[in-house]
Amino acid sequence: MKPILYKLSFLIFFILVSFKPTAKEFTGQAVYFSKSKMELGRWGARMSEAQKKQIQARLKNRLEKTYVLNFNKKESYFKEEDKLDAISGATDSWGKNFTQGEQYKNVKENTLVQSQEFYGKKFLVKDKLQVIKWKLGKESKKIGKYLCFKATASIPTSELTWYNFSWSDLRPSKNKEETVKMTDVEAWYTPQIPVSHGPAEYWGLPGLILEVGAGNTIMLCSKVVLNPKEEIIIEAPEKGKEITKSEYQKTIKGKMIEMRNNRGRRR
Repeated sequence: MKPILYKLSFLIFFILVSFKPTAKEFTGQAVYFSKSKMELGRWGARMSEAQKKQIQARLKNRLEKTYVLNFNKKESYFKEEDKLDAISGATDSWGKNFTQGEQYKNVKENTLVQSQEFYGKKFLVKDKLQVIKWKLGKESKKIGKYLCFKATASIPTSELTWYNFSWSDLRPSKNKEETVKMTDVEAWYTPQIPVSHGPAEYWGLPGLILEVGAGNTIMLCSKVVLNPKEEIIIEAPEKGKEITKSEYQKTIKGKMIEMRNNRGRRR
């Protein structure tokens, strides 16, 4: 009996000594507020200030947005929070055809998976992450309690807005050798949160991006929660027709040409 008890005690002791609790995976959540300036072009010169304010009120949901970025060491999930339209009290269903869908990024595997919907049809855009050649600066400032450093880059505009389209995109180019339009980007990142994530298309800096300005839009982080009590699960979207970014652009452009032609025939 004693040998059995001895062996059992030794086994329990071995299990207790060898057992090491697994460390909880580092996770976080960042909330961003974005604001865009309204561009009215040549029509703006003909409008009164009252008309401009009225249009701004109607387009508020498209000019001011809130996003949530969930992240761990290698993955992130970026999503816009739904808001009711300031005028009608409904969600902006028309605008959603040309806005960024839910986005999954894996910086370790260099992969992007983004869900897009165009007039009821769902697409699953799978591609590589946009290459960004950041220039790290020495300027610093505080955003909330985090010390941030400045980084700049110049990125092809089409790569930042590949999911967005307008009727002007269908006009034939006058220049045979059209130069690639570039957008200057200014980002502020904090090494205090050592992950390479950021909102939207931005990533690849030695710290979480808390602020980014590009074109007529600025995006600022208003809240960061590290290792929240509620578990954060990050998974890539799965529903929709699989397609690359360039294939998605061709598909939507073709659909818009079809819509334009049908509208012309009705007239």
